[in-house]
Amino acid sequence: MLLRALHPWNLTPAEAITLQLQLAKQLLDRDNFGAIRYIAGIDVGFEDEGRVTKAAVCVLAIPELRLVESVVATRATDFPYVPGLLSFREIPAILEALKQLRTLPDMLFCDGQGRAHPRRLGIASHLGLITELPSVGIAKSVLCGTHQPPAQAKGSHTPLIHRGEIVGAALRTRENVRPVYVSAGHKISLQSALEYVMLCVTRYKLPEPTRLADKLASHTPKKQRM
Repeated sequence: MLLRALHPWNLTPAEAITLQLQLAKQLLDRDNFGAIRYIAGIDVGFEDEGRVTKAAVCVLAIPELRLVESVVATRATDFPYVPGLLSFREIPAILEALKQLRTLPDMLFCDGQGRAHPRRLGIASHLGLITELPSVGIAKSVLCGTHQPPAQAKGSHTPLIHRGEIVGAALRTRENVRPVYVSAGHKISLQSALEYVMLCVTRYKLPEPTRLADKLASHTPKKQRM
């Protein structure tokens, strides 16, 4: 897999914030991809009281949602826990996991934010730029913005708005269940992101790629999600 070396990782939080503002200008918020056969779900957990980062990647074939490959990578956690800077804490381990893949994904689903981020560069957007793959953020909670409750029917969604801009959507993946928060990361529109997420939803709240990655990454006592 092509992994672009966009920047060093030994940054201070202030330097990371400045870099986020710069990288956000490179994002594409429109569809720029071909046929999608394999989607990689990505999630991260922490071990040893946060000193070890554990990244899990599960690659599924669509539309049948067949698990093709799963990998796990662990490494020392180098970046502090700072809200809004999740990607700098988690991506180094994710890159180690991606390097192990034999099946190259066509799209990434990330447990976290894409454009629904104060500086428009959540972990899905950041990974999209590094891999040059279309990427989607699927979060369990809101990091920024407000929304009206979507209808209770499966597939209903309402826009997530921050500073007057639509940055994502609250999506009801199961009837009468709390929504997830979907945002485009890179090289994909919000509408297509919603469609692909729903294509990967079965009877669970989370779409299968990130649900399976979450199971792999969650064999740890604590997870930090921001």
